[in-house]
Amino acid sequence: MVFSDLLFLFVFIPSFAICYMLAALGDKAMSKGAIEKRVLLKNIVTVLFSLIFYGWGEPVYVFLMLFCVFLNYLSGLGIDHFEGRRRKVALALGLVANLAILGTFKYANLFAQTLCDIGIDVPLPNIALPIGISFYTFQSISYLVDVYRKQSPAQRHFGNLLLYISMFPQLVAGPIVRYDTIAHEINSRTVSASDVAEGIFRFLIGLGKKVIIANQFSEIADQFLTDGINNLSTVGAWIGIFAYAFQIYFDFSGYSDMAIGMGRCMGFHFNENFDHPYASRSITEFWRRWHISLGSFFRDYLYIPLGGNRRHQMVNILIVWTLTGLWHGASWNFMLWGLYFGAILLVEKYLIFRFVEKIPRLFMHLYTCAIVLISWGLFYFDNFELLGKFYASLFGQSAVVADIAEESALTNNFWLWVAAVVFCLPTRKYVANLTERLLAKHDKTLTFVNVSARTIASLIILILSVALLVGATNNAFIYTRF
Repeated sequence: MVFSDLLFLFVFIPSFAICYMLAALGDKAMSKGAIEKRVLLKNIVTVLFSLIFYGWGEPVYVFLMLFCVFLNYLSGLGIDHFEGRRRKVALALGLVANLAILGTFKYANLFAQTLCDIGIDVPLPNIALPIGISFYTFQSISYLVDVYRKQSPAQRHFGNLLLYISMFPQLVAGPIVRYDTIAHEINSRTVSASDVAEGIFRFLIGLGKKVIIANQFSEIADQFLTDGINNLSTVGAWIGIFAYAFQIYFDFSGYSDMAIGMGRCMGFHFNENFDHPYASRSITEFWRRWHISLGSFFRDYLYIPLGGNRRHQMVNILIVWTLTGLWHGASWNFMLWGLYFGAILLVEKYLIFRFVEKIPRLFMHLYTCAIVLISWGLFYFDNFELLGKFYASLFGQSAVVADIAEESALTNNFWLWVAAVVFCLPTRKYVANLTERLLAKHDKTLTFVNVSARTIASLIILILSVALLVGATNNAFIYTRF
């Protein structure tokens, strides 16, 4: 099931909302001041709907996820119970189990195919990739490490740990929610009217990003980078990769917005996952703004334990970015993509940042956009022959510079390109700050303007999205593949 699906929007969400509200009434009636009972029914409803959501397309993998949760439940109890060396052993066993499951389901095919390619005849396992396994595995690791570091207590109720790992808003494509971020909200949370209003608006913003912008750019990107790759012109290559850059940003940030919005409506506060990364003026800044939850995970659970900035920094950065690339997909192009960014970050750290104050800000912004745009070719193509054709066209080695298809892609979608540029910048923040300054002494007017603007925007987004979703054929989120 997909967030931007009519079934999800008009059947799953209303059904869940009704059951969740009834559960909240039941919790209130049962609580009588007992904190531990205030969210019991809401948690049960959330778990049941999360299992339905996850099992809708792949029922068999629900059992895999339940098995993973059970392993982490036992490992967490062991870490909490033991001291000294046994505690480390319990953590190590939990981490090995999680990584072994992820490695088997995500990378077994890749390594078997690689062995075959170098002449070692081994059978291909052809194991299907369970949706969301990369995300819920990392959340499981977050739980075990946080318990080991005593940042959070071990979860003694299996159902509560299942809730954390399986919660449907962030289950299949993040953001990666750390256990200590919401540990207290699992057992005690409240939802106000403003939480629901903010959550719904955030959800609709994400829906608009996905359906109104990302889905349209996916057609442009596929037109040039998939359907037209064998006859790709130089201008077509640039238009295609620009389209893909906008597609992947609005697709993934849209999913994150929808997840954060749904979590807010349920009383959970997930951390932000994007902060207008295309407005960055360095690759270092870009990766502080893009997929923030993944970057912070690798920083805190891998880079710093390896030694961080204290020792072997260059090696640590390359290790982290190699694994970051492979996390995104079981294909060698993703590893190259990770190494590409690792190398750029090293160049920035040891060379560019020494002179950055003398470099014009506009130049730094253009440099960052160019580096990121070039990188998306590595991300898009897992076939190295096609990747070579793309880069040959991108850098002027095509037999054709441009043709009528490029002009049509720009003129027929003029307002789409304008909207993408406007909304990938912090335009909403600028408008909100300007409105607050103009109406600073008129609180009631400011409130009226904000509520009216959000209501109108929400209705427009919902109507346009539903209209575009009717008969839509290309609607899957990119990051559900990872």
